Amino acid sequence: MLSSPYDKYRQSSVQTSTPAQLVMMLYDGAIRFAKTAIEGLNKQDLEKSNLNFGKAQTILSELMSTLDFKYEVSKNLYSLYEYTNHLLVEANIHKSVDKAQEAIGYLVDLRETWLQASKLAASQTEIANG
Repeated sequence: MLSSPYDKYRQSSVQTSTPAQLVMMLYDGAIRFAKTAIEGLNKQDLEKSNLNFGKAQTILSELMSTLDFKYEVSKNLYSLYEYTNHLLVEANIHKSVDKAQEAIGYLVDLRETWLQASKLAASQTEIANG
């Protein structure tokens, strides 16, 4: 049962989002969790960093599991997700802010690319339906 208005809003936004919006939400979450993990490292709060690195890794696993390999780009995305996940694991094991920041850089770039691609797809749909 959802207890807070925020939880209800969050569930509603997930249920009413397009697939492109859901992917953006996943990227946003992975970036947010990785940044929170860095905060934990900087404050020597290893429990906080470990928990949040794990959440970011879970999101990357989800992104990897939803790829459709009939498209060539999926193979490349899988490799990039796999490497980014590796960076997060290394950041967690070695308490490395640099590796975590490198992972965030890839996630931010992927998010921006996805945003541009979804805008392009939406405009193509409008033209086709226009």
